[in-house]
Amino acid sequence: MFPIRSITVGFLAVFCLGPIAVRAEEIKAEQQAMIDRGLKWLASTQSKGEGNWEANGGQYPTTMTALAGMCFLMEGSTLREGKYSPNLRRAVEWFMKRSQPSGLLGNPNNPTESSRYMYGHGFGLLFLASVYGEEEDERRRKDLERMLTKAVEYCGKAQTDRGGWGYVSASEGGNFDEGSVTITQLQGLRAARNAGIVVPKSIIDKAVKYLKDCTTSRGGIIYSLATGSAVSGQERPALTAAAVSCAFSSGDYSSDYAKKWIKYCKESIPVGKGRLSHDEYQSYYFAQAVYILGDDGYERLFPGSKKDDQLSWTKYKEAMFDYLKAGQSNDGSWSSGYIGNVFTTTVNLTILQLDKATLPIYQR
Repeated sequence: MFPIRSITVGFLAVFCLGPIAVRAEEIKAEQQAMIDRGLKWLASTQSKGEGNWEANGGQYPTTMTALAGMCFLMEGSTLREGKYSPNLRRAVEWFMKRSQPSGLLGNPNNPTESSRYMYGHGFGLLFLASVYGEEEDERRRKDLERMLTKAVEYCGKAQTDRGGWGYVSASEGGNFDEGSVTITQLQGLRAARNAGIVVPKSIIDKAVKYLKDCTTSRGGIIYSLATGSAVSGQERPALTAAAVSCAFSSGDYSSDYAKKWIKYCKESIPVGKGRLSHDEYQSYYFAQAVYILGDDGYERLFPGSKKDDQLSWTKYKEAMFDYLKAGQSNDGSWSSGYIGNVFTTTVNLTILQLDKATLPIYQR
């Protein structure tokens, strides 16, 4: 894996919540059992012929394959060793076969992805960048570097004038952009930069400005700027949680915007109990944000806040992990989302494995 104690120091040097520390939390046996069952089920659903994963009806193979691959990387497996090394190698080979000359990851002609291929591109970039950081085979490392470099270039060309991204490239989508795809690209770009791939600062700066421009006076982020400015009452909690996660992954832990987003999330997102229907996307990013806050980060950002009102990873786990335990099927999967069991299972496995602190993009 990455040499954990030397990664991304430049990004994290502004961390104001405490000293830089990459530390895995103790995972209880019951939690590990949930993880083991989920990973076993996920591995069993990988396509035997192709090496990819799919959502319901064969949809979104690029995104599903990337998210599944991330779960096995979080477990500790790599391309060269580990229980799920064969699954990872097949997933990477699947991406390598489908990367386009333009740099787009995935196939824009796939009918299930043709109208929203930028999701797959962002998640694919996140996965392949995470793989690249620990790849030792010289030939495959060079191949991955070329792929990632082209994929980053494609991101820049696909970005809209406002700094965001839409479901397809700016040229094909009439310059439309929206928050969820923008977050996906931004996190993928952060992972690529963490791995040593050159990412023009201008691309990230424009994307960060886009998210700030999407922020209302209440601190939440709206769906899109394509139809106007940020208006209170149009906020999306899921997008705001995703913005917090991206801010943290870039080393921004204390700006006015990061603090606005955190407070909005605390007031708008139920933790574990009383979750909303189909809120897997929201939980995926919100868990990352709360994990990085830890148990004392909120208090340091908001001195004087009442203990009972603070977000903390311990409180989140107490509520969320009971919820996840109750929802796990006998075969190890989760099925609460409308996209399908693969998506819901990868989201929940990501949440359960954050304590391992395996990948840089998810670390404190």
